[in-house]
Amino acid sequence: MSKISKLFKGSSSSNSSSHYPSSSKSKHGHRSRTGPTPQEAIHKLRETEAMLAKKQDFLENKIEQEIMIAKKNGLKNKRAALQALKRKKRFEQQLTQIDGTLSTIEFQREALENANTNTEVLKTMGYAAKAIKGVHQNMDLDKIDSLMQDITESQEVAQEICDAISRPFGDAFDEDELLAELAELELEESMTNMGRVPSLPTAKLPSTRPSQRTPSKKRAEDDDDMQMLAAWAV
Repeated sequence: MSKISKLFKGSSSSNSSSHYPSSSKSKHGHRSRTGPTPQEAIHKLRETEAMLAKKQDFLENKIEQEIMIAKKNGLKNKRAALQALKRKKRFEQQLTQIDGTLSTIEFQREALENANTNTEVLKTMGYAAKAIKGVHQNMDLDKIDSLMQDITESQEVAQEICDAISRPFGDAFDEDELLAELAELELEESMTNMGRVPSLPTAKLPSTRPSQRTPSKKRAEDDDDMQMLAAWAV
């Protein structure tokens, strides 16, 4: 049997022997101490992380120091150099153990934080569910149906009023007939414009008739004068 198993066996036997007085105390009304809250456990884990981080810095500095000692005594004092390297190895082992411990603590802290967050979320959702339930208790489905029917009827009446207001007054004309009539008028106008072709101005040639008309007119006037003189002579 290993020393660890013996240690646990001895502690279990001591614990079993100590259960009786504790049970007697519980019978007398003493309450057992409750476990820590999630916030307290998270705070403790963070403190432990900070302490281990400082321990890491210390070990890293010690490792650097031992390396410097080994380099310094490498040729002068081989024994001192070997001792420095041995100490460096021990410090490195401790540093590796601390790295593993930190990983475990970080995992545990994150699990607690997530559990705490989930708990708060569930509490909030529970409060919201109670609030919704309280609001719905004051609602009557029959009243809601009646209200929706009233709203629908009001909307229908409003639509009818809008339709009546927007309806045009007077005779209703067929727009297709009006367009057809307009097309006929345009066709008639175009035909009329085609019939009114303006004639090109022609150059007037000089004629001799005015010159001929002028002497004949003068001759007629002379004849009249001669006839008047003949009448006077008689």
